[in-house]
Amino acid sequence: MTQRTNVESHVPSSIALLGTGPMGAPIARNLIAADVPLKLWNRTAHKARAIPGGQPTDSPAEAASEVVLTVLPDLPQVEQLLHGPDGLLAGWKTARIGNPVLVVHGTVSPVAVAAFAAECLKIHGVTVIDAPLSGGTIGAEEGRLSIMVGGPVEVVERLEPLFGLYSSTVLRFGDTGAGSIAKACNQIVVAATVSAISEAMALAEASGLDLGDVQSILAGGLANSEVLQQKGQRWIETDFEGGGSAKNQLKDLTFIAETAAKAGLKLPVSSSVRTAFQTMISQGLGELDHTGIYLSIRALQLSADAAGR
Repeated sequence: MTQRTNVESHVPSSIALLGTGPMGAPIARNLIAADVPLKLWNRTAHKARAIPGGQPTDSPAEAASEVVLTVLPDLPQVEQLLHGPDGLLAGWKTARIGNPVLVVHGTVSPVAVAAFAAECLKIHGVTVIDAPLSGGTIGAEEGRLSIMVGGPVEVVERLEPLFGLYSSTVLRFGDTGAGSIAKACNQIVVAATVSAISEAMALAEASGLDLGDVQSILAGGLANSEVLQQKGQRWIETDFEGGGSAKNQLKDLTFIAETAAKAGLKLPVSSSVRTAFQTMISQGLGELDHTGIYLSIRALQLSADAAGR
């Protein structure tokens, strides 16, 4: 657990954040509120410029700092930031920054990020830290994210005061890649819980029960969860726009399958949930919040009813 008291004085002096989307923007705002000078870059430039108090830049090269936080969907987007005249490598060279630290806050493949980190350190002298996040946009706004970290002990310890400005929990799990394995464990529970609640809501709706009343019962017992607390209203209002997309949930489940295979494990629940999200996306619902799997379940019921007529 990080201590949030007087951490500001121990924060690295040169910091950038690349990727000011739904998670990156509130992280940036929390850092700026803590008086951290922060360079910002986003592929859609106006999103970075819209954050008051930040220092928007025109390229990753211009944003290059001792510590670069990336809040991007997947590892290929991070890799694209490195090369070319506008890339981070050129920027670090121009700024004469030796041994920079590149933090990967996105949910990425544990296998791929470990290989990426080894290559970056060997070829470029860049230390890559994988530090996936949990807590959603609400946790990001409130500065109470959980950060699962993989990387060298001494580098992680240096970053902990910085991470403490936008999180409530920081835990190191091992070398680079270990944080993403911890996030895979997290996502098994999240995806399965979202799917289970969606099935419960579909059964309640099909049986003529009030969804709000059913949720009250669930919330009062062992079936309660952070998913239910944060997202329960989505099922009641059938509002599945925005949020964490089903497409990204399937990406995470694919990483889980890859990691389990490397560990020699078969994960039957995760496999079933992955198939369910594959079906949802095949129905054209991939951009919806992952709770929208409720619509996929209902569509399957309607298809079965129609086939039985």
